[in-house]
Amino acid sequence: MRFPKLALMIVAVAFVGCTKKSEDTIKVGVYGPFTGGSAPMGVSMRNGVQVAIDEINAAGGVLGKKITMVDRDDEAKNERGGQIMLELLDKEKVVAVLGPINTGVADASTQYANTKKIPLIINVSAGAKVNELFKSNPENFVFRIAANDDIQSRVIVNEALKLGYKKPALLCDDTNYGQNGREKMEAVLKEKGVKPVYIGKFKIKDSDMSAQLQEARAAKADVLLVYGIGPELAAISNSMARLGWKVDMIGSWTLSMSNYITNAGKNGNGTKMPQTFIEASAKTDKQKKFIADYNAKFKESPIASAVSAAQGYDSMYLLKLAIEQAQSLEGSKIRTALEDLAAPYEGITGSYTKPFSSTDHEAVKEANVMLGMVKDGTVVDSTTQKK
Repeated sequence: MRFPKLALMIVAVAFVGCTKKSEDTIKVGVYGPFTGGSAPMGVSMRNGVQVAIDEINAAGGVLGKKITMVDRDDEAKNERGGQIMLELLDKEKVVAVLGPINTGVADASTQYANTKKIPLIINVSAGAKVNELFKSNPENFVFRIAANDDIQSRVIVNEALKLGYKKPALLCDDTNYGQNGREKMEAVLKEKGVKPVYIGKFKIKDSDMSAQLQEARAAKADVLLVYGIGPELAAISNSMARLGWKVDMIGSWTLSMSNYITNAGKNGNGTKMPQTFIEASAKTDKQKKFIADYNAKFKESPIASAVSAAQGYDSMYLLKLAIEQAQSLEGSKIRTALEDLAAPYEGITGSYTKPFSSTDHEAVKEANVMLGMVKDGTVVDSTTQKK
């Protein structure tokens, strides 16, 4: 069968055009939960990355190329995380990956960053292994810009002890995230010579925590230290109100999620949590511009998960700096550049000078973390509130 010359020429031109288009763009993978109870974190993170990409592209892109996002919803399912990571690396041929949110998803997928030698910058998951991966992967391709569970647990426990509490109760969800947080908080308490009077757990989608709280009250707990995500944490606050039992609640950064604040309502007032960014306390011009641009683009104020959005934005800019420094899209060269970034970066979550090294892939230190507090439907800096 013969094809007319004109048809062949059209096919050839179309092929060249597609090839040129792909050569003119840099594909960056983004994955997280964009549906379900963890969605406020996932969507906010993705939106923060998009704000950064829009700015970078408007300024000319990177290495003369525009950045395009390839995003996938992992639904907070561990097995989906591994499948998505392989798809992004093998099929989409992304130069790097940003995400994910949930610890279990991260643990099921980060291995592929190392086996495929493509950088992964974790921008939300606090429980995922990062520096621990050096032992089996000396050339570690996994980085993080988020307050990990070691930092969060220390901030949570230190605040409780600073307030004079001596009988903490621990209540954490039964996921990898919650149990990792529980283990870390127990370790810090032991280091401080304090033993929890009660340790309990709950499942995702549990809506009544009365049984656990009654046990904590019976144990004479004077403070509640919690680890979970928004909806279930709200159930704790609401169950406390129904029982008529009021003690301070301090917990994971996820207490700042919109679906905690909205669902808990007035019962959430006074709750405290570690934060790398507090929208209501934005001080720098860059932070204020980020909030304005985010609000304008996504018609959302306040941001559903401001921490996720800010860390998503910063992760994209750290990747941009690394690609520019490497002058390459090769994974190994980008990794090397991330480990020795020459240019300082003034981000939304803080100022970073050489945030990573060849032995430390954690950008956020305890000094980067503030203590937020829920007040009348928003998160504020707890240090600005009257005692």
